[in-house]
Amino acid sequence: MKIQSLAVIFIIIILPISMVLAVYVQSQVDTLELQIKYDTKLTNATYDALKAFQLNTVNSSTSDLANSKMRDIEAAVNTFYNSISTNFNVSGYNKEILQDYVPALVFTMYDGYYIYSPFINTISAEDEGASYKNGDRITGLKPYIFYSCRYKTGGIDVVITYSLDNYITVQGTINDEPVNKYGYLLDNVQNRPDGTITYRGIQIGEETLTEKNVEYNDSGTGIISNYYYTKINGVKYYSKDGNEWFTILNGERYSQPEKFKTVNDSAIRYYKEAKDFTDWVKTNLGSLSTANAVDENGASLASEFGTTYPIFTNTLNPDSSIEDPDSNFNQHRLSVIKYSIEKNLSIAIANYNNYSGVQANFQMPKLKEDEWDKLVNNVSIISFMQGLSIGRKII
Repeated sequence: MKIQSLAVIFIIIILPISMVLAVYVQSQVDTLELQIKYDTKLTNATYDALKAFQLNTVNSSTSDLANSKMRDIEAAVNTFYNSISTNFNVSGYNKEILQDYVPALVFTMYDGYYIYSPFINTISAEDEGASYKNGDRITGLKPYIFYSCRYKTGGIDVVITYSLDNYITVQGTINDEPVNKYGYLLDNVQNRPDGTITYRGIQIGEETLTEKNVEYNDSGTGIISNYYYTKINGVKYYSKDGNEWFTILNGERYSQPEKFKTVNDSAIRYYKEAKDFTDWVKTNLGSLSTANAVDENGASLASEFGTTYPIFTNTLNPDSSIEDPDSNFNQHRLSVIKYSIEKNLSIAIANYNNYSGVQANFQMPKLKEDEWDKLVNNVSIISFMQGLSIGRKII
């Protein structure tokens, strides 16, 4: 066979394969580009929702109240869906359609989190005038979930609620005595004999709230006096000796030393209270370990937290303090937060599969370590989309 014939046969065989491969590769590239675009749109909508929540809480005088906080979160949810529908509008998806592809939103707070997802409304026969009927599908905020874990061993049966820092709440019973304690955990706090307090060798002192830089000629006597002044609610008040105060706005004089404090000792009280609370925890709960973690029914959760180690004694890194990131306490605190979020979010997604109406199997997303670092250290929003077609696959 001539070489020209071999070349023709080679072209006949290879050319279709090359064309098919080129189409396949281009399809994969298009799918990847579309996925990146969708991820960017979802990220931007999440950022808009978080920004809206921050602005609402900053400008609200009642943001610490539960009802107000829920209202701010629901406003952030509306911002999320409005933003994402605007970004996806050119792709043919409106707000109502996109809601079916977002099985849940999670708002992580200081000591717990809210999950915004669909659920089936259930009401009793006595609930007359209810907004929804029994069995209606509703999308809304579920009850607040704390970063809590129950521990049971010997005479100890307590629930510890963690937070995004070293503040905890302990509730339950110790040796059949009811317990309700809360505070910050700090090591390296020392009370000195002279009544002062140090933290890691640094003396903690009072903060002076007044400034002494106003000179005044008393009644024309020629005696120059230094007057203190302090600012309360934007108004400056002046005093010569700290007992009587006045303001030049109305000339009235006030004798309320408790209102016009010249020093702030809150830092000293913070460290003293933290030391007392830490000492109490180590005395009464020092024996607790990750092996003592149980669920609400008393079943062991030890396997959920891996290696067994004491919670309030540093064995993972003996040189660290209880408030350090690598301490036993902080490692377990992060594990509790992760376990709680993963467990309840998985339940919400599993329930969503039962009545989503979308032909997709929604699953718990796998979060990366850097994403968990952001979640467990900041007020955050977890958002994800599933079930959308992006060419050759379903996200």
